[in-house]
Amino acid sequence: MYANNNRFDRAAPVREGEELDVKIEALGEKGDGIAKKNGFVLVIPGTQVNDEVKIKVTKVLKKVGFAEVVGKATTMVG
Repeated sequence: MYANNNRFDRAAPVREGEELDVKIEALGEKGDGIAKKNGFVLVIPGTQVNDEVKIKVTKVLKKVGFAEVVGKATTMVG
């Protein structure tokens, strides 16, 4: 259920346990970093806008995923 016309039929583009490099695009209302993977929102605590980090996905829901920082990004991000 994320930004697309078939939002009810699509699976999240991330899996629990997956590691990815992301760039923090915004802060959520509780101050957590927000990144996106193919339009899917990921919430990453302890980050700031423009941080480029390697994350590990810890939980995936229909509309949002949660992750923790495991290090610095090793590839150039967005």
